[in-house]
Amino acid sequence: MFFWRNLKIENTVAKERLGVQSQQYLESNSCPQQYGEQTYAHPELCDQFVLCVNGTSSIEQCENGLLYDGKGNVHNHCNYYWDVDCGHRKADIVAVNSPGCEFKYGIYAEHQGCSTNYVKCADGYPNIQQCEPGLAYDDRIKKCNWPDELLDICNPEEVVGFKCPEKVDPHSAAAKFWPYPRFAVPNDCERLITCVNGYPRLNTCGEGKVFDDETLTCAEPEEVPKWPETRF
Repeated sequence: MFFWRNLKIENTVAKERLGVQSQQYLESNSCPQQYGEQTYAHPELCDQFVLCVNGTSSIEQCENGLLYDGKGNVHNHCNYYWDVDCGHRKADIVAVNSPGCEFKYGIYAEHQGCSTNYVKCADGYPNIQQCEPGLAYDDRIKKCNWPDELLDICNPEEVVGFKCPEKVDPHSAAAKFWPYPRFAVPNDCERLITCVNGYPRLNTCGEGKVFDDETLTCAEPEEVPKWPETRF
């Protein structure tokens, strides 16, 4: 408990110090580093930040739907507002409600039902994005997710295109991985299906590896005797 109390105090002091530093940069129009580009939190506002370029400071405004946290990678050093902890800084979040976009920058469900697509808004323009094969969009986390994590709106069998058997041959290769049996994907040498709690999940071998139908494992292409003749 003592450690966490001290850590909390140290974090608070650090934030206060950062606010004081930011205020100093604003007042002096100078920065601690004279070369390169650095950013610092605005002492009071979460949708603004201090930008230092080659020793000169300026106030920058995050775009609508974005806030500053020092880890920004969405647009101009800012992040989506739901991913930012503003602490004591004030956040002014006002929806613009342009066609297809609640905010100029944001991620939204394509519709209320199960979908393997989602809408990504940039500068007020909606763009349809596709989830990786086998995944569906989860608006709770603003990312694509396993469809069996979305059973209230998704049917994993329809999304993956596979129905997990209730039981497998105890002498089969799939049985070796029970209770998460594996299966090959027809005409696909890079993916496999893993059944989790009776629902299918589509996985990718990755790293240049291919799926071995016999061992039901991912391996280097030269280690799979039947590859690639029988997989295409």
